[in-house]
Amino acid sequence: MELITDLQGTSLGEKIAYDLRLEIINGAIKNGETLSENQIASKFGTSRSPVREALKILQHEGLIRLERMGAVVHGLTPKSMSELYDVRILIENFAIAKLLAGNCQATVQKLNVIIDKMEMATKHGNYEEFAYYDLQFHETIIVDTGHERILHLWNSIRQIVYAAMLVATEKRFSMNAHEVEPLLNQHRELVQYLSSKDKQHIEKILNEHFEDMIDSVEKSISKGQ
Repeated sequence: MELITDLQGTSLGEKIAYDLRLEIINGAIKNGETLSENQIASKFGTSRSPVREALKILQHEGLIRLERMGAVVHGLTPKSMSELYDVRILIENFAIAKLLAGNCQATVQKLNVIIDKMEMATKHGNYEEFAYYDLQFHETIIVDTGHERILHLWNSIRQIVYAAMLVATEKRFSMNAHEVEPLLNQHRELVQYLSSKDKQHIEKILNEHFEDMIDSVEKSISKGQ
């Protein structure tokens, strides 16, 4: 299984969906707004076929509703964001339990390398790289279980999770930079407890981490709407 954290090898429709997803979550496209295929095709300089693919993806994610007159934007409500993170907690708690049942030192080494990259992104003030490696950190935990069905479930939400991370991380870097180091510390502690196989503390720090993320993302979304 391979980590996919960029747009290389994706279709034009998926790339359009990526851009629209970010605009919906950061509030550039407002909730309740109606998007037409012709409007989007003109914006991206393409035919309507990849636009249809993009809209189907976004409808599957619950960000829009396709109607005869166009695509009505739903966006992310605090409730839907909270539910999304409920799914993440279930997935990652399961993944960590699977890793703890075996030898997880190889995963620990990978996670430490990723944290180093997150620290470098912090030093350079690069929120995009930070979010990229933040996603890779959590995805590595899931992928390293080797559990195909859990990975399939994760893949069904990963793009919307990544978009929300990008929006929240940009605002965190620009307006709440003091929150970045505590966020890094949560990742460091998670790896430390994973290495020592301290399940109780892992669950505690993971739940705290997700509570912080939910709060940060919801604040970012509400400011963008």
